[in-house]
Amino acid sequence: MFRAIFALFVAGSALVVAGAAAVAGPVHGIAMLGEPKYTPGFAHFDYADASAPKGGRLILSANGAFDSTNPLIIKGDAVAGAAGFVFESLMGRALDEPFSLYGLIAESIETPPDRAWVAFTIRPEARFSDGTPITVDDVIFSLELLRDKGRPNHRDYYSKVTKIEKVGERGVKFTFKDASNRELPLILGLMPVLPKHAIDPAQFETPSLVPMIGSGPFVMHRIDPGRTIVYKRNADYWGRELGLNRGRFNFDAVEFQYFRDVTAQSEAFKSGDIDLQSEADPSRWTEAYNFAGVTSGAIVKAEFPIGLPAGMQGLFLNTRRPLLADQRVRKALIALFDFEWLNRSLYSGQYTRTNSFFARSELASAGKPADARELAMLKPYATDVEASILAGTWTPPKSDGTGFNRGNLRVALGLFKEAGYVQDGRTLIDSKTKTPVSLEILVAKRDQERMLGAYVTALAEAGIAARIRQVDSAQMQARQTAFDFDIMPFTLPASLSPGNEQLFRWSSAQADNPGSYNLTGLKSPAADAMIAALLAATTREDFVAAVRAFDRVLLSKDLVLPLFYLEKQWVAHASWLRHPKQTSLYGYQIDTWWADPVAAPKRAP
Repeated sequence: MFRAIFALFVAGSALVVAGAAAVAGPVHGIAMLGEPKYTPGFAHFDYADASAPKGGRLILSANGAFDSTNPLIIKGDAVAGAAGFVFESLMGRALDEPFSLYGLIAESIETPPDRAWVAFTIRPEARFSDGTPITVDDVIFSLELLRDKGRPNHRDYYSKVTKIEKVGERGVKFTFKDASNRELPLILGLMPVLPKHAIDPAQFETPSLVPMIGSGPFVMHRIDPGRTIVYKRNADYWGRELGLNRGRFNFDAVEFQYFRDVTAQSEAFKSGDIDLQSEADPSRWTEAYNFAGVTSGAIVKAEFPIGLPAGMQGLFLNTRRPLLADQRVRKALIALFDFEWLNRSLYSGQYTRTNSFFARSELASAGKPADARELAMLKPYATDVEASILAGTWTPPKSDGTGFNRGNLRVALGLFKEAGYVQDGRTLIDSKTKTPVSLEILVAKRDQERMLGAYVTALAEAGIAARIRQVDSAQMQARQTAFDFDIMPFTLPASLSPGNEQLFRWSSAQADNPGSYNLTGLKSPAADAMIAALLAATTREDFVAAVRAFDRVLLSKDLVLPLFYLEKQWVAHASWLRHPKQTSLYGYQIDTWWADPVAAPKRAP
């Protein structure tokens, strides 16, 4: 629910870099492409209400359990909320622009036209929650610590810095080994800044429940291991009057209560123990929200528009497994999924089938023939893109919606036969070894149980013995980190400015890196080249073309069984909660909500 987003306003301060190439000079904000929306001295983000009152206690829910307060390492299950409440970055992201940053801990950013380096000036008033000033040494310490001991994406990003320089008392400059990656200045701007005086590097990678110190608007107040964490608003927060923060972080306390399954979570919401619940299941939204709290008006059902791409929610197929290494097998497994029947029977027809890794946006390739820019990018990789996907005519396999899916079953059996698997009676076997084909679908939540059960039944029709293996969140994290799964439901969110995260998800270099999000094990020169193209784009036209070309490559590999998405966000919440009139591109943001001073329940902070 809370994204790892940190936002504040910046005043322009001078930063002189000896010997630097001619640049526009230090500025208050930066956009990936074009110019940032907000000018120096802006009052607040348009999707925040600067007049929102402070106060109240918000109780939210989370699934599973936790055993760590550190969200910046692989090991352990980190608590919800820490990234957005406790830790801050050099700059913060505006959520009503594709990708623009404004100064947070840094008051200015400077980078040359080729973005070969980036420099920041630290705000003199910036403080950690224990009152210690934030210094350039803290920034350098953070980069080196996360580069050496952080999550794989941080290790990858920050290893691209070849030189670090202090500039005066408050300046720091980072030089990159490759100036073609134009997103790197923004990636450095989003780097979490950690307190050098409060962290032992030797123990950083070890999960711990000791409260961590950050510079954000909240502190870790109370921890009940695995069950509850309470964040308390820091009354001495150094950045509370900055434009980036006005109208945000309004609750005196935010509590996350953990539940093992969706049923227990929903019952807690119905009973009033939880104040807000997001819903993504149409059947529950239409049928399960008729309890007393809704009918009495104590609970409000709300819909919010969202301007982001839908991303990819799907069943990820692990090509490291010999069976799934064969693309014909993957195509067959995708053909056996009966979306039309599931959508009608289980979801009241309210889902839209995912047909792109960037569905619901201009970045999607579906329905659009490749233009001249895309064709030029893809020319060296002509065999990597299917003709129908290049032409924009491809769609996921469709059924007649009757529940029998016989046509796609015949297609799947034909593909299995080509790959060397045939039916022996009602069992699909390897024609050479006579070994029955079996699959495991690894899940940590029960909320997709009906859908996955229907898919297992469809697999059985083809002779495949598939089983759903439910594990707890710790086991799920461990097996995901080690790529120890056959098929796994997963969601890759998407933005209007996809960038370096695509390296972490799809690059060949990350395929064998434990903990990366290259879950399918893709190693594709074509995908690598398209990522490089989107990172090097300097115009919106070139960028959109590169992303669409990248989308076509991924779709052509049959790595994911695409599921579905909703056109809007559905949220049910306590009637005393208030929110701004304007919604960000990212949908509703709970850090811009507030408690009605009169109607809110009186709770201890």
